[in-house]
Amino acid sequence: MYYIAGLLKTFANNAFMKLFPSYGLLVAGLLVASELSAQTQAVDYVDPFIGTADHGHTYPGATVPFGMVQLSPDNGTAGWDWCSGYNYADSVISGFSHLHLSGTGIGDLCDISVMPSVGIAPGIQPIKSTYSHDRETAKPGYYAVLLKNFNIWTELTTTLHAGMHRYIFPQASDAMIRFDLGFAINWDKATGGFFQRINDSTFVGYRYSTGWAKDQKVYFAVQLSKPVKDLVLYSDGTKVSGDQAEGKDVKACLVFDTKSAERIEMKVGLSFADIDGAKKSLVEIPGWDFNAVAKIAKDAWQDELGKVEVITSDVKLKQTFYTALYHSCEAPVTFTDRDNRYKGIDGKPAQATGTRYTVHSIWDTFRANNPWFTITQPARVPDIINSYLDFYDQYGLLPIWDLEYNETNCMTGYHSVAVISDAILKGIKGFDIEKAYMAMKKSAAQNIRGSNFYRQYGYLPQDKMGSSVTITLEYAYDDWCIAQVAKFLNRVDDYTEFMKRAHSYVPLFDKQTGFFRAKKADGSWVTPFDPYYSEHDADKAMYTEGNAWQHSWFVPQDPQGLINLFGSKEAYIRKLDSLFIVPSALKGDNTSPDISGMIGQYAQGNEPSHHIAYMYNYAGAPWKTAEKIRLIMDSLYNNTPHGLCGNEDCGQMSAWYVFSALGFYPVNPASGQYVIGSPLFDQSSISLPGGKTFVVKAINNSIQNKYIQGAKLNGKQYKKSYITHTDIIQGGVLELVMGDKPSKWGTAVEDYPTSMTAAR
Repeated sequence: MYYIAGLLKTFANNAFMKLFPSYGLLVAGLLVASELSAQTQAVDYVDPFIGTADHGHTYPGATVPFGMVQLSPDNGTAGWDWCSGYNYADSVISGFSHLHLSGTGIGDLCDISVMPSVGIAPGIQPIKSTYSHDRETAKPGYYAVLLKNFNIWTELTTTLHAGMHRYIFPQASDAMIRFDLGFAINWDKATGGFFQRINDSTFVGYRYSTGWAKDQKVYFAVQLSKPVKDLVLYSDGTKVSGDQAEGKDVKACLVFDTKSAERIEMKVGLSFADIDGAKKSLVEIPGWDFNAVAKIAKDAWQDELGKVEVITSDVKLKQTFYTALYHSCEAPVTFTDRDNRYKGIDGKPAQATGTRYTVHSIWDTFRANNPWFTITQPARVPDIINSYLDFYDQYGLLPIWDLEYNETNCMTGYHSVAVISDAILKGIKGFDIEKAYMAMKKSAAQNIRGSNFYRQYGYLPQDKMGSSVTITLEYAYDDWCIAQVAKFLNRVDDYTEFMKRAHSYVPLFDKQTGFFRAKKADGSWVTPFDPYYSEHDADKAMYTEGNAWQHSWFVPQDPQGLINLFGSKEAYIRKLDSLFIVPSALKGDNTSPDISGMIGQYAQGNEPSHHIAYMYNYAGAPWKTAEKIRLIMDSLYNNTPHGLCGNEDCGQMSAWYVFSALGFYPVNPASGQYVIGSPLFDQSSISLPGGKTFVVKAINNSIQNKYIQGAKLNGKQYKKSYITHTDIIQGGVLELVMGDKPSKWGTAVEDYPTSMTAAR
């Protein structure tokens, strides 16, 4: 009923009533009844507009958890802040397309664009309409908007493999739904399109494109609730006769006569394998009951979001939290169709034995979103890892950043290693561990992406490859992950080798400045050096999308080793304190736009900073972690379109908030430990497989009472400043007594989270 109440509110606006006055009394009555009868669920707190403004790059449209289809509006505006096709600051819609990226900095997708209109003759000219946010509604699995120029009420919903449209047209003899297969944003460019009429209400086709991902292919099948009066086709700007058109830029104009307030529904099935697969996707919507499809989508979201229950009197906090949880389940997306077929690396249809996923923004998500899946998606994790291994079978290496089975080689590290290690060490089954281990070793032995120089010199020299500091630190962490799996498998020689490589961060630490710095192949420092300097060009940069302030803390495998490099806990804490209070200004002529959400030089808007506030626990100062975590959550997340301070990045920005609001975070994702911070909620509970529940109770919790005074785990005193994955998945109760002043809790050496180097 969630979408009905929202829809009725939108219907009740004056513009809609003027357009369809006969609905007035019915709407008024149903609105009252719906608000009285609706029972608030987790899904009701979600606002898909959160993060659609500024640099959040989220889309507001309809999808289901991990769904193939993301049916959402596109403004038709080029620019970085339109990477999802939509930005809340815009006021024009140029179409509704079926594939979108959630919160990335990548300008691809927006495939299979559709736009309804009246008063416009068939043609190739752009079709756009203004709209306003007070005539726009978004809920999980549902989106609606009034296209002002045409007085067309548009509604969208989806299943796993198909989208459903419902348009309410005014009276017209030239009502039209146009498919624009040449529509593209930013980096994307159509390379091939095809549209064919099967009969007057059934159509099929495909769109091929290139961009950031070079070989993108999506196939579609369309069914309409009303036969078309006419079909007008264009290929590369030229009108073509017959029932089909093919070319780089194909447009198909479906023309109707409509009565006032007439509804036309449309189903669009997708497949990445072929047209037959797209046709089969239509089976997911057997009739024309739009409301029933939207209800199924809503229920799917409730099933996911209902896994976590939070107790607080602050409704805004619930909206922020459940929207973050929602965003954490939008990617990766299903890549296989109903027959488990998909596009392989070679561009040809391939057959899988299970679900394959794509859109793996692993540089971002390995930090928190993938670890979150090990708690709430244990049955899905094997399919995600099998997707990595299938990619490895076809490509020869594990994926770095896979988009539709294209290796983009974007970002640093080989962090699928971390995701796989995390799953193995947590005892997750359902994939070939030996094969996974060999794939991990092969990624670490590759001779691209600076890996060969990293192995040769024990660090990556800047005069051999750019972004050398970040690459060195991240390879060292990934190598630690491999070492842990080697130990698990009793591969003693491998363990020794990779543990040695896990110390590769050490040569780049400059004790004079207290930062990790770039070195040349001859061992000399790269000069000049300025910790505030940022260079966005990866070939010129020493740090990826950041500077020395942000990247000098990425030693998640060995915080104690970093403390030792500083010389003492006190020096380490002073440096960590300074990160949050130094000036926020960046230096350089080409600073990275990803550096956002600044508190001093801490940048919550980009992933390299995400673990840093929790690093105090490793030096016996968990109260400082509590201060910083509360500050970040309170100041840099909210329940408005501006509620994300940087790219959502396929769930990572939100997963940070989900973990932190619950009270703990995976600083070292593959360690099986979660560092305790400061919970936002009076109580939260996570539903686990087997009917188990893990509960966090924050006693005496408030804005002021952010410091942990003491803790109990399952009724027993608990002094450690971390909790283990095993403790969580076994179910139980973690009680945290909160107060307004720092305490001695978690400050003893034996209570620190573990490091590669023993704490002292």
